[in-house]
Amino acid sequence: MARRPSVSILVANLPAERDRRVIRECLSLEAAGFDVTVIAPRGDRSLKILPGSRGTRLRPYPVKILGSGPVTFAIEFGWSFLCVAVRLLGELLRGRAQAVQVCNPPDVYWPLALLIRAIGRPWVFDHHDLCPEVYATRSNGSPNKVMFRTLVGLEWLTLRTASHVFATNESFKENAVRRGVRPGKVTVVRNGPAANEIAPVEPVASEEHRIVYLGVIGPQDNVEGVVEAAEALRQRRPARDWRVVIAGDGEQMPVLTAMVADRGLGDVVEFAGWLDGPAVDDLLRSATVAIQPDLPTRMNDLSTMAKTVEYLGRGVPVVAADLTETRRSAADAAVYVPTGSGAEFADAIDELLDDPEHRAQMRKEGLARFAEMLSWDHQARSYIAIWKTLLGKKLRKSTVEIPRQRGAADRASVGADR
Repeated sequence: MARRPSVSILVANLPAERDRRVIRECLSLEAAGFDVTVIAPRGDRSLKILPGSRGTRLRPYPVKILGSGPVTFAIEFGWSFLCVAVRLLGELLRGRAQAVQVCNPPDVYWPLALLIRAIGRPWVFDHHDLCPEVYATRSNGSPNKVMFRTLVGLEWLTLRTASHVFATNESFKENAVRRGVRPGKVTVVRNGPAANEIAPVEPVASEEHRIVYLGVIGPQDNVEGVVEAAEALRQRRPARDWRVVIAGDGEQMPVLTAMVADRGLGDVVEFAGWLDGPAVDDLLRSATVAIQPDLPTRMNDLSTMAKTVEYLGRGVPVVAADLTETRRSAADAAVYVPTGSGAEFADAIDELLDDPEHRAQMRKEGLARFAEMLSWDHQARSYIAIWKTLLGKKLRKSTVEIPRQRGAADRASVGADR
């Protein structure tokens, strides 16, 4: 029996079992006949195989420090680079890693790309985040020019040393082409759940409207805007026939809980924590409206928010700031506000809560866009087609039976992607 072609996936910012995009990629690769290893920060110490997979190996490494400034970020990335390099070398010595996929952030692994390509193996860049733009956003729009240019240079090197680039949307593809990558070497593979991850159940009727935020709670995600929207909505809608539910986790969580307490919003704002797949279904099935609070920065304008595709896949009407990629994803399944202020969100939500016909129309539009364009089922075809091109000869030599891909809803946690 011939050995199946092997792909090693490198992740630096999340444990493998919490990165929903990487989970879907691993399951798609397995279903297409590939052997998969993921090198990522250590999460659950008991895990040796990716939950829900047939046999995707986990090669975790310990995280010694989390960066919060230029120096600590450099230390964190240096440690990550060393750990990833050692484990990747181990995969090569075991006769695996016939191709490598690296996921950013950070954009520091291009020296490994030169090594892997020098021995004749493909190196694929899965472009999760625009690191220079993330830095600019976290710097409140006033980034250090030297640091920003350094990040742009690292992104350029990461893009140019790859055999192929997976972009999460058209804006990311345009960015790669501006950096000098040939358009034929860039394939758009969007974020989003597969159809079989979503329970086919009608929304739950309730006398209380649920306004939901679902996702990562980081400095650039502006989840504080959700709390501000709740405060403004309480002034407009004193009947209290609504509740805001914030589901997820991240470094801004202490800030949010303090805001809710200081503003006396505990009666209308609820924190649900980090949810697994079935709990996500349950929450969104009960949601009246969902919020995408990301502000209109350059990074957000060019990014597709994974949470929004989760909303659309369940038919939940979305309220969001007017961003290029959000419009490309949601179209008429969302209501757009100019600046993303709490008052704007509150006004839009208030109108939607009183307009069930508009919500029903938005639900229909969202479900259609998900089924016809956004679901992982569509993305997996493009994703696997590239791997079959890169490792086609090795795949044809394999005689291993290729199983059907399985759903990941009961195995993943929400919030891994933006």
